Amino acid sequence: MNEKLKLEIDVISDVMCPWCYIGKTNLDAAMAKMDDVSFEVRWRPYQPDSSLPRECMSRSEYLNNTFGGEEGAKRVHGRIKYAGKALGIDFNFEAMKVSPNTLDAHRVILWAGGQSYEIQNKLVERLFEIFFLEGGHIGLDEVLIKAAEHDGMDGSIVDGLLKTDDDKERVSSEIDHARQMGVQGVPCFIVDNKFAVMGAQPPEQLVEAMRHAIAQRETSV
Repeated sequence: MNEKLKLEIDVISDVMCPWCYIGKTNLDAAMAKMDDVSFEVRWRPYQPDSSLPRECMSRSEYLNNTFGGEEGAKRVHGRIKYAGKALGIDFNFEAMKVSPNTLDAHRVILWAGGQSYEIQNKLVERLFEIFFLEGGHIGLDEVLIKAAEHDGMDGSIVDGLLKTDDDKERVSSEIDHARQMGVQGVPCFIVDNKFAVMGAQPPEQLVEAMRHAIAQRETSV
């Protein structure tokens, strides 16, 4: 029996970015189409707006700052809801009361990756669900701890780490590095450490990029 090809994918993403949720759903669909390949997916941090205060910002203030008010937000949210519904994502923007700073969420995602990529992937999915489907506050320690426990992490360890500054500098440095690489929006998929796919592209385009990466690897041998 032939061993499956292995492909690494780094996803630069933020868990308060709706297009990143759509991008993850498309990535999952793309990987499901490639039975002959095994994947190692790593989630990398990004913050489109790192100026959000640690204690968060009210959703109404955030929408006013970002979209110029409720009407502008409705237009943008309408497009996102339309795109999400086609994928089975029922975005619930009305339930959101705050826009959180996601630095601590990225720290927990980093720690999840230290256990396994499977746990990390599940945690990212859960954080998307909490924020976009349930309107939860993913900047709160108790919400992050519960999400971590949901996906097999030790809540007491996560609780203790969140009370420290562990890996804050590392996460911030990764975000700065992504910007230096030219990443100005997310999601961004880095395939096989070589090829970048920008935006929440459909599964077919992601598959094409993956196949291209494999073909390029084979021709360079």
